[in-house]
Amino acid sequence: MIQGVTVLGATGSIGLSTLDVLRRHKDRYRVVALSGRSRVDRLLEQCIEFQPEYVAVADDQAADEFAQKLRTHRLENIRVVNGVKGLETIASLAQVAYVMAAIVGAAGLRPTLAAARAGKTVLLANKEALVMSGRLFMDIVRRHNALLLPIDSEHNAIFQCMPAPNEQSAAWNKLGVSKILLTASGGPFRKMPLEELEFVTPAQAVAHPNWSMGRKISVDSATMMNKGLEVIEACWLFNCTPEQIEVVVHPQSIIHSMVEYVDGSVLAQLGNPDMRTPIAHALAWPERVASGVSRLDMIAVAKLEFERADMQRYPCLRLAIEAMQVGGIATTVLNAANEIAVQAFLEERIRFTDIPKVIEESLEHRPSTGADNLEAIFAVDEWARAHARRFIAGLKN
Repeated sequence: MIQGVTVLGATGSIGLSTLDVLRRHKDRYRVVALSGRSRVDRLLEQCIEFQPEYVAVADDQAADEFAQKLRTHRLENIRVVNGVKGLETIASLAQVAYVMAAIVGAAGLRPTLAAARAGKTVLLANKEALVMSGRLFMDIVRRHNALLLPIDSEHNAIFQCMPAPNEQSAAWNKLGVSKILLTASGGPFRKMPLEELEFVTPAQAVAHPNWSMGRKISVDSATMMNKGLEVIEACWLFNCTPEQIEVVVHPQSIIHSMVEYVDGSVLAQLGNPDMRTPIAHALAWPERVASGVSRLDMIAVAKLEFERADMQRYPCLRLAIEAMQVGGIATTVLNAANEIAVQAFLEERIRFTDIPKVIEESLEHRPSTGADNLEAIFAVDEWARAHARRFIAGLKN
């Protein structure tokens, strides 16, 4: 039976990779809905090729303009929706089995939760769903019998190396797992002298040595905040604590992560650094389908290196681990402050080394409130963004 798929964030790098995999398997999947925000020409091209039933855009004006573009191409049968409600609609359509959650940032949280509430198979590429609302999100997944499959290359690797998914919520002492080894490339500044980091430019920060990613995620990789967010995600996905995760710098990005067992075994997942591999794995799981990724040539790779993560070089990683240890709203504040700081850096309003300063200052002044519901989480998120903006405005560069 052909399965329906919604791609949230279809015009971003993950969305493009997802559509490339789907393009190869039209006998198994059909694209029911797409969403895009700023790259409307790319979204239109996708609608022309895949002819979904729905497309979601930013707001009323964007919807009117996009509907006109569709009429020009005689695609009036595609229904245009917009805003958060539109995203929630296409994430919970009855004819959809899989939802690729690839909207970057806090904007992806509500539609991802909507997909979980609808009991979909959620292919999670949006880090913020678990970083902002881990406990709430996992409770909704369990309550509505949704299936959560990780798309981040590291978490997908861990997923492949862990025991069966229906056992992963069990205590580790029953599974024989002793440690997760979460690999990281180290980013483009792994060898740069520490005193030179403050002079890093946005162009340098987005030039990732191994992966093709969006600007925000590329900066997160350079600061290693992406790895800190992945530690938080892994804790929720695999029922563990930060102390049970070791971040290992692996510059080649060939081993995507490892799981160590109590008998001394270490299981690893290897492959070329291409997001189509974890996307194809999650779409077909528990089967396997071709992803379009070139085969790994171990002889050509020749050498694999590993280093300890230097917390002095990567203070954002330290802050993320500490936030997860604290719990509560700390990870929500961390994520929001990071988004504001990264945007300010990309706009050249702060220095690269100011990013962790913004985050740490926001964490130190976080409110003493709970994170028991979505409204409370978004209130904390809004507070953290406003606080980070005020702090940035006071920085002198």
